[in-house]
Amino acid sequence: MHNDNDVNPLKLVTKLGLNRRQFFAATTGMAAAVTMTGAAAKAAPGANGILIPAPRRGIILYTVRDAVGRDPLASPFASGFKEVLTELSSIGYRQIEFAGFRQHANAEGGADLNTVAGATALRTWLDDLGLEAEGNHGSVPSTITDTTIAQFDTACEIANILGMGHIGTGSDPTGSAYVADWDAAAARWNFFGERAASHGLKLYTHNHDIAYSFLLDSGPADAQGRPTRSSGIRRLEYFLANTDPKYVFLEMDIYWAHVAQFKHKSYTAPDGSVVPALFDPAAVVAAQTQRFPLFHAKDGKSDPANSNGYVMAPFGQGDIDYSTFLRRVGAKGSHNPMWEMDTAPGNAVTAPNQSMELSKVSYDAMAALRG
Repeated sequence: MHNDNDVNPLKLVTKLGLNRRQFFAATTGMAAAVTMTGAAAKAAPGANGILIPAPRRGIILYTVRDAVGRDPLASPFASGFKEVLTELSSIGYRQIEFAGFRQHANAEGGADLNTVAGATALRTWLDDLGLEAEGNHGSVPSTITDTTIAQFDTACEIANILGMGHIGTGSDPTGSAYVADWDAAAARWNFFGERAASHGLKLYTHNHDIAYSFLLDSGPADAQGRPTRSSGIRRLEYFLANTDPKYVFLEMDIYWAHVAQFKHKSYTAPDGSVVPALFDPAAVVAAQTQRFPLFHAKDGKSDPANSNGYVMAPFGQGDIDYSTFLRRVGAKGSHNPMWEMDTAPGNAVTAPNQSMELSKVSYDAMAALRG
């Protein structure tokens, strides 16, 4: 992403043919005490490098959604985007991934900031606090029509006002297990990915474990004529192979990828035999690391009794070996890891500021990570 202060906006408009809102984006803005045992265990003796550089330590605001959404008139804690961003900046975070643009109606700016005026206010706060918007979990249209194209273009313009480098979604391109549906999704994502690129953005999909399960693409058919067995190709691997690497990107949620390693470790072949196939998250990234500009740096404690094999934990307090993972994926320091913990919000009575407190704990662990 460019540094706004280094850009001559008149030359930029001439060179890139920016529209009014892109031009505006290009010229805008010229704790709890917890031990670090988990993080220390992951920093091998003699570790010789910071794995997550300070400018790339990020957080998705879904993690602190309770703080963003609470009433500032009824709480002594940070409330709404401006106050929450202020506290996250003071902790040390420098990258922000949005999960929509709604907050409590009593917070500065009002309930809905998904407008030109709202994005303008957000961009001012980000710039003043030394923060960079990196992406958003919005939506990718399920159809290609004049209306959905216009809606997508508007989302891209909002992203440009905010200074984002990426625009994305928090759901899979399709929930189907069948090739025809993934082919249709790939075609749609290629279209909108190229559209995003015309706005100077990278389109990305964020995935949970099911995207790493196996396609049903062979063997006997069911009553609807659909295949019931697999050739061993995982859904997301098929999607990667059938989308344009110039236009379609991924945000790996490292926690859910490890859940996939636990859950999706065999498939039923066309002949009915069960074939073991261990999923290796880091290897998938390393094979085409530039297609994974973003990560969700979500940690988890191993729990074989749990159906997912893990339970979520603050960063550095789980069992996912982030030091090894980040060394293996290549392009050291070039990815954008966003800390996320779905369960960070606490009980409003007994732990009313837990998500913000855990944000500090997890930032410190990210900063301590060496490899």
